[in-house]
Amino acid sequence: MAAQLPDDFKCPISLEIMSDPVILSSGHTFDRASIQRWLDAGHRTCPISKLPIPEPPSLIPNHALRSLISNYALVSFPKPQPCPPNPQTLIHLLLSPSSQLGDRLNSLDQLSRVSKRDSAMRRRLAESGAVAAVLTCIDSDEPGVQEKALHLLLNLSLDDDSKVGLVAEGVVGRVVYALRYGVEDSRAVAATVLTSLAVLEVNKVTIGSYPDAIPGLVSLLQMGNSRERKEAATALEKMCLGAVREGVFETCVGLLEDDNEKVRRNAKNLIQVIQERRGNV
Repeated sequence: MAAQLPDDFKCPISLEIMSDPVILSSGHTFDRASIQRWLDAGHRTCPISKLPIPEPPSLIPNHALRSLISNYALVSFPKPQPCPPNPQTLIHLLLSPSSQLGDRLNSLDQLSRVSKRDSAMRRRLAESGAVAAVLTCIDSDEPGVQEKALHLLLNLSLDDDSKVGLVAEGVVGRVVYALRYGVEDSRAVAATVLTSLAVLEVNKVTIGSYPDAIPGLVSLLQMGNSRERKEAATALEKMCLGAVREGVFETCVGLLEDDNEKVRRNAKNLIQVIQERRGNV
């Protein structure tokens, strides 16, 4: 049932809720716009008491009443919350060739937000075709689309039971391509996605079977920016046996003097892991 506004909140002239209540010299309160129209019409008496109004008419803001009205409106008439977006609609926008760039970017942002909610939502997105939409966007050369698509893919890979399924759907090839040939902001995210997928041993073999995977990470470790080197080192630590084959040990030794503390730490950790693996080979 709708809340009823107290009569004291309504202007005696317009009978509508007052947005700017002011006090007339007679002591009665009116909405400023209504009483100003009354005065502009030449009236010099109070509309309620009929008492004369001294010249010049004085209108005193009723701050207390205005605050009461504002607080009452917030409590009694809260703004309706927008309906959450339908994931299927957002996915359709990503797959549609007629979608505008702004619509695709917005859809990726909204899907990324809902994908962080819980594993049930991530499964729902995957079952609704989100992976196919992500792969399409990773191939895009439009500004921002590839990076946002990789962020969404990273969220979809958070659950262990999804990692194998994502690899089976062919995401590794697209991620490796973005790692090697993507725009600067995408390459670090691509490395992070590989790290997430490589948490499972079975996925390491699949990732390592792609000819450009380990070389791409090594190249990023050697020539990338600070963030890219950090993410590449983390991914290589997960893919350590392949890293040994590609000679990343020597690269890591050089990174022990890097300006970025995280890069130095990751390089040191990777060297230790490689040395341990070499001892077990």
